[in-house]
This record gives sequence, structure tokens and C-alpha cells, in this order.
Amino acid sequence: MRSWRRVGAVVLAAGLVVGSVGPVSAADGVAGAVRVNQLGYGAFDGKAAYVLSRSAVSRYEVVDRHGRRVLSGRVGKDVGEWNAAYPHVYQLDLSALKVPGSYRVEVPGLPSATFEVRASSDRLLTGAKDKAVSFFTAQRDTAHRNDAQALVYETPVFVDPDTDQTVGELQRIGGPVDVAGGWYDAGDYLKFTHIAAYSESLLWASAREKRDPKVLAEARHGLDWLGKMWDERTRTLYIQVGVGTGNAEETFIGDHDIWRLPGVDDNLTDPSERFLRNRPVFRAAAPGQPISPNLAGRTAAAFALAAQVEPDRASARRHLETAAQILAQAKTTDVGQLVTSLPFAFYPETAWRDDLELGATELALAARRLGDPRGGTWLKQAAYWATQYIEHEAGGDTLNLYDVSALAHADLIRAARTDRPLVSKLVGDLRAQLEIGASRAAADPFRAGAQYDNFDAVPHAFGLAATARLYRTATGDRRYDAFGQQQLDWNFGANAWGVSFMVGVGRNAERCPHHQIANITGRTLTGAVVNGPNSASLFDEGLGDHLDGMNPCPADGVDRYAEFTGHGSRYVDDVRSWQASEPADDFAAIALYALTR
Repeated sequence: MRSWRRVGAVVLAAGLVVGSVGPVSAADGVAGAVRVNQLGYGAFDGKAAYVLSRSAVSRYEVVDRHGRRVLSGRVGKDVGEWNAAYPHVYQLDLSALKVPGSYRVEVPGLPSATFEVRASSDRLLTGAKDKAVSFFTAQRDTAHRNDAQALVYETPVFVDPDTDQTVGELQRIGGPVDVAGGWYDAGDYLKFTHIAAYSESLLWASAREKRDPKVLAEARHGLDWLGKMWDERTRTLYIQVGVGTGNAEETFIGDHDIWRLPGVDDNLTDPSERFLRNRPVFRAAAPGQPISPNLAGRTAAAFALAAQVEPDRASARRHLETAAQILAQAKTTDVGQLVTSLPFAFYPETAWRDDLELGATELALAARRLGDPRGGTWLKQAAYWATQYIEHEAGGDTLNLYDVSALAHADLIRAARTDRPLVSKLVGDLRAQLEIGASRAAADPFRAGAQYDNFDAVPHAFGLAATARLYRTATGDRRYDAFGQQQLDWNFGANAWGVSFMVGVGRNAERCPHHQIANITGRTLTGAVVNGPNSASLFDEGLGDHLDGMNPCPADGVDRYAEFTGHGSRYVDDVRSWQASEPADDFAAIALYALTR
């Protein structure tokens, strides 16, 4: 389970590997692999591919599905070593390939995975986006009916800050409350307001840009549950359903302690399983008390974005009022450690002014649509929090679960277009965020803008692609378009491992996600987005044993990507590798938003 924030190819007789999944050694060629964007390329877009090689390479060619050569040329300069086994990485510029069709790159003895060129990239992106939507549908919690009568408990005490094991018994303080529905957070069955509000904001923002009925359906499903987590009568925000692991005294177990299908939980009978059968609910603060500003801001933003999109104006006004109530209760002084989840180590967020900027900005835009006179006040609040964010929190992160400023800035530019000094600051910070990624990409053999020796490399790359689009829309400046495309290339297979990190996209996509339902049922979790490569040190102690009920995947237990460990990062496609192969809602949400055109 997502505890901390945190197959094989056909080998031919000639020694070639279809799809270049692993290392190749051919008598008439070189040892290595060719990496391409397996989602495909638009005919008039830039097209980069990469050769990972043990020896020098000088030329390449592209063949069509009939094996006919359609393009050839010299490889680009050697852009650097990947690891000791592969001291050469070459970039290939395939931009001259404009005729739609199915192709393969070849250097002597090394074929790439097959890839498509389409007249426009829009259909390619839309197809992948639709798959991300289907992941949310698969994550819907339809099993835990006891959640409709859940009890509320005091914040537990944990053994230490880095564990989700609690001390003593949970203390009931309220309920029952109806928190049924929503989405499972990741490969486990916990549900978090912190994650849902972020995902909701991105789904509604996507629906605002393109009224896709499938996206709207999932956004509405998520908002229905988020509404249950806010008690308007008592002004209480609930933040979590379920508990991670059991207590030190071993009198009860938690969600992460057993591998099972969700449908068994409501009917468990053992006393130690009582908090799986009747899942506890926890709150952000006492009724009516100030709410951690990150939670207040992003939850308000989700409702305010819905108020901008919902065609029924009565529903939109109700969403606006909910957003206004939640934002008004934000704690803005003596903030201290933020509230995200229990334990905090699950999602250790530190920035919060960006959330308040986002909440106030979306309220201002919703008020503009609905003719609400409070819009000017919210716009002033948004400008204040944007300035505070730039002064106190900017400079270290880019668009992802822990920093939503890129979306907030882009929308505030729309809302405050005539305030030129403010717009200049916002554009400058968007550019600064992109420069963080662009600087990393310039030094990386595969032009990745994310840190892939750390958690959340894949969602960070999607976030950078989305930010490049937001910047272009806000300014008309296309200087980061190629960089944004490189991030999509990397996520969909143009990386050292040659893996598409979205399940069901590409010839060699993630195959063994750390996800209970997919693993037990054998169902392909189409559209799931995984963390991707992570720090190699996280695997120093191995992957551990398979849990009871966990089906080994891959069946032979072989790590087919071990040879490509490099730059301090490792990727393992194994059901046990939660560090690399666990999907999550926020991963799919930022992918969906990045793919919206």
C-alpha cells in the first residue's frame, strides 16, 4: 500500500529484444536499447528518441510497419553516461517524420518499441486521458457500506513520527456520520480529504477546459463524497476514513495489515478486525475551530471550481457557498505543522499559502460567473496569498500534490488580468518553476525535469508538462513547449527503463501495480499512473516477502530492469515495490490534467 510519500519481452534467436525491454547483445550490432514515447507523436510536434548503449553509435534509421526505411540520419551528440553498463546515451531527432503511420527506430541490432505518428497529437492525448478517467471509476468505493454509519475518533497517538502504528485504543468522540462513497486513495482502501480535494480540483479544472462527460461524471462522484466530509451544521471537516495499521498492543489491525478485496471488510467478525469492519473517521479540528489552511484552501477550491462548471446555476451557487464557508474557516496565523493525514508522514506537506491562493482565486472566478458581489474580496485575498507564497514558499517545488501554485497562478492571471504588477509576478513565478525543471532536463540524458531519485517523479513530470501549457496559455510564449513535450515523452517510455508509467498505454507499460484489487482479480488497471523510479537506496533491503493473498507478479520474480538502475534511481515493476509501482489518485489526476487539450 502507499505507506510512505512518499513483462518481459520476446527474445528472438538473433539476440534482439522486441520492444527493447532489456539489454541486447547482437553479433552484428551494439548492446543497449532504443527508447521512444510509446503513446506516440503528433505529425508536426517535436519527436525525440534515445539510444542507451554500451558502445559508440553513429547512425539510425526509421522503418514503417512494412519494414521500409522512411528516415535515416546521424545520432545526436553523446549526452552522457547513464550507468557503468551504459556509458552512452544519444538523442535522436525524429521531427522530420510527419506522415501518419506506425514506425520503429533501429540502430544496428536494436529495434525500438513500435510507435505511432498521428496527424494531430490531440487524439493520442485524449485516448490516454480517457484511460486515466477509467482509473478513477475503478477506484470508486462501492464496497464499504458501513461507512454510511461511521464513528468519529480522536486523533491517535503514533509510536513515532515515521510510522502509522498507533499506541493504545482509539477514543470515540462522535458520530455516526455518512462518509460512504468516494475513491480509494491508492492501492489500499483508505480515503483522504487531502488527496480527494487535490484530485477534484484537477478534474474540475480539466472539465472547465473541455466539457468531457466522462470527466464530469467522476468529478461529480468525488465531490459528492467531499461534501460528506464537510459537516456544514457543525463546521467540521473530516479528513480520513480508515486507519493505516493496528496498534502496538496488537488489539486491532488496520488497512495495511492484510491483503484482501474490499468486499470482505463489512462482514469481518474477529474483534481485532473491528476497525476494518467499522472504519474510524478523523477530523481536521474540533467543530467550528480553524482548519489547517492547506486543507481549507484546496477543499474550497474543489467546490468553487465545480461552481464554475456545473450548468445548473442553483447547484453552482450551493457549491459556491460551501467553498466560501470552508475557506473562511482557514487557520492563517500560528499555523504550525499542517494537517494532511494520520500520520502526517503519509503526506508531509509544508506549503499552504498556495492552497489559500487557489481557493480564493477559484471563488473569485465562480463569483464572476454567478454575479456574486463577494468576488472582489476573494480576488484581493487571492492576490495577497499569491504574493505571500512568492515571498515565503516559492523556489523549491513544481506542480504536484504538495504545491498547487502553478494552477493558482494561471487562474489568478485570468481573474486579475488588468493588475499588471501582479500578473508580472505570477508569470515570473510560473517561469521560475519551469526553469527548475528545464535546468534539470538540460543536465539529464533523457531530458527529465523531475528528480527520479525521489518520490513522485512521474506526477512531477506530468505537472511540469501541465505548467508548460498553463504558461503558454497565460502568456502566448511557446518557449517551454518542447520541454513540456519531453516530460510526456519521458513518462510514456522515453526513459532509461523504456517503460510507460501509465497502465495500458504503450507496448511496454507498468504491469504489476501494487494494487490489491488488480493483483487479486488479475484485472488490468487501465489508466493507473504509478510513482515510477525512486531512490535506489529504498530497495537496499529488497522487496520483502509476498503478503498473504498477494499473487506474485511478475510470476518468476525476476527484476527485468535491474540493469538500468542509474543516477541514484531504480525502477522495479513488482507488486511488492510500493516505492515504484503503486498507483494513486493524485498521480492519475495530474496526468489527466496534463493530457487535457
